[in-house]
Amino acid sequence: MKRLLIWAAALAAATPADAQTIAIVGGTVAIGDGSQPIANGSVVIRDGRVVAAGADVPVPAGARTIDATGKWVSPGLIVGMAPVGLVEVSGVAETNDARASESPFSAAIDVVPAINPKAQPLQVTRAEGYTRAIVAPNAGGSIFAGQGAIIDLATDMDPIVKGRAFQYMVLGEGGGENVGGGRPGAFAYLRNALMEAQAMERDDGFEKKLSRLDAEALVPVVEGRIPLFVSVNRASDVLSVIGLRDDFPQLDLVLVGANEGWMVAPQIAAANVPVITAALTDLPESFESLASTQSNVGRMRAAGVRVALRTTRNTAQEAGNLVGLSQVPGATGLDWGSAFATITSAPAEIVGMGEEFGSLLPGRRADVVIWDGDPLEVQSGVEQVFIDGVEQSLVTHMSQLRDRYRRSVEGALPKAYER
Repeated sequence: MKRLLIWAAALAAATPADAQTIAIVGGTVAIGDGSQPIANGSVVIRDGRVVAAGADVPVPAGARTIDATGKWVSPGLIVGMAPVGLVEVSGVAETNDARASESPFSAAIDVVPAINPKAQPLQVTRAEGYTRAIVAPNAGGSIFAGQGAIIDLATDMDPIVKGRAFQYMVLGEGGGENVGGGRPGAFAYLRNALMEAQAMERDDGFEKKLSRLDAEALVPVVEGRIPLFVSVNRASDVLSVIGLRDDFPQLDLVLVGANEGWMVAPQIAAANVPVITAALTDLPESFESLASTQSNVGRMRAAGVRVALRTTRNTAQEAGNLVGLSQVPGATGLDWGSAFATITSAPAEIVGMGEEFGSLLPGRRADVVIWDGDPLEVQSGVEQVFIDGVEQSLVTHMSQLRDRYRRSVEGALPKAYER
């Protein structure tokens, strides 16, 4: 009863005006909660929320019915820790708002004012089956990158689901370089910053390293009201981050990277710290990742760590590779349901929004994708995307160029300036 009341309140608070009652029938349904795909299933959405998903789901009278026979139906994928909406062309500084290297501020930086819902990379990401994103800035001249946001990837001009959703920072090799003191200097800087946040209203006499705005931005972090996402890779760095709770017990920690996390997976699980990591890193690309292995995700999951995938160019395919890895002797992968959850429900739960999106469980926002095949197979494509129950455009500049030149004949195209 309590769950039904909560769902009813959420439904009344967030119903898109143009959402419909839609029944998607006959497809292979992936709920996204770690369960296995359901053959010949259906998904019913009403007023922007999922009503039911699975086998033997009745179709409401008057619903728009979509035949998904031979196709797959899933929740929208979630971008994990990427500057979606902050960058148009990464090599053009004027269009890249992901990094504020010369800013006098660090922790106080808020990505929300810079997010552009019409940025072409965001449009392309939606066309690839992503419906929500965890947007993080890049660290500039400090260990603190700033405050990230949760957004949707709909075509409207209001993408913000939750602003100032977490504080993102970098330790390890990158953090030490940014503050010029190696690991010892980076951790000392971090402890001093957290102490400054604790002492905002007091004059404790110690040297202030942060601006007032930066210190204020860290107050909800030390109080545990917003999570602290910490980028580290070396196993010993992971333990040092977890050890911060000895002095700052309210820290709500999330590890980003953790390429050597498998080595200390029991400690991560015991501390109840989730991890957002790349799926298949297995090369010693740096001294802090010498023990990288493709089994990192599988081994951490086996130890009880909550793991989501950090988004790369082919994250869905990499999640599929984790399924294949489970068949390799000596390696540790995931089954299909668990692998798919790393790009759907797991990231949603890590940012505290698992009751809102990331799966097709009843009451969740109707972020639904129809695929022409298994979404973890690289050959599969997206046919339709719904966000909050509203069908979204899949047209991008890339698709327009593809269609223009695919059907063109010599001399049939207008000059660029005549368009």
